[in-house]
Amino acid sequence: MIGPLAAGQFWYCQNPALVFAERDRVSEGRGPIIFGIGLGFGVSMLTHAQVWSAVDRLAARAGLSASGLAKRAGLDPTTFNKSKRITPQGRARWPSTESIAKALAATGTPFDAFVTLIEPGGAGGAPKPVPLLGFAEAGSGGYFDDGGFPAGTGWNEFAFPSVNDEHAYALEVSGQSMEPAYRDGDIIVVSPSAPVRRGDRVVVRTRTGEVMAKELLRKTAKAVELKSLNAAHPDRTIPATDVMWIARIVWASQ
Repeated sequence: MIGPLAAGQFWYCQNPALVFAERDRVSEGRGPIIFGIGLGFGVSMLTHAQVWSAVDRLAARAGLSASGLAKRAGLDPTTFNKSKRITPQGRARWPSTESIAKALAATGTPFDAFVTLIEPGGAGGAPKPVPLLGFAEAGSGGYFDDGGFPAGTGWNEFAFPSVNDEHAYALEVSGQSMEPAYRDGDIIVVSPSAPVRRGDRVVVRTRTGEVMAKELLRKTAKAVELKSLNAAHPDRTIPATDVMWIARIVWASQ
């Protein structure tokens, strides 16, 4: 759990019991939280600088400035500016629950990835190369196994900071079929191990070798319903037996 529990304090809590206790406090109007996570045990205090550094890393990971991240999140452009991090009285100003949540949603960043950016000594600042392939090549044989994990040779590399999936890979968009979401030359990072939910942007590969980027509308035992990112292209409903794999898009270089 990350959240301001008192003036000048910001806590990262890894104890599930404490998460539920604090959630109860919120429901009773006795105190706010921002996020909960159940990994191990222990509580540690994070500094003002570490939290803001994580916001800066989140922006950089999305190829944005701090103000660009705020704009994409639908916030005032100055929300994450360095000048806003200290009050005129010299007190530390923390990012709000709402602003962090909106920034994560706008960049398609799961909370566990944000934790790696916020933890002292985390991997957020160190770029990690992931396999890179042209989108047009992704339908060819030999680049993926049956589970949708990268395989074979012929991949290039793309330096991507703080990816939690060791099987993640990048695809370079070609053409205009995915505009305005993704434009020609954009890089999207795909995590085949990430859970896929309704509303996620995903890459789908059919058994015939067709590869497409869409928004997942619905997935049942019989069919996968997909919404096109470009209004000029029709939505798709694909029989489940025709789908080889679906993987979630977790980042795009826009």
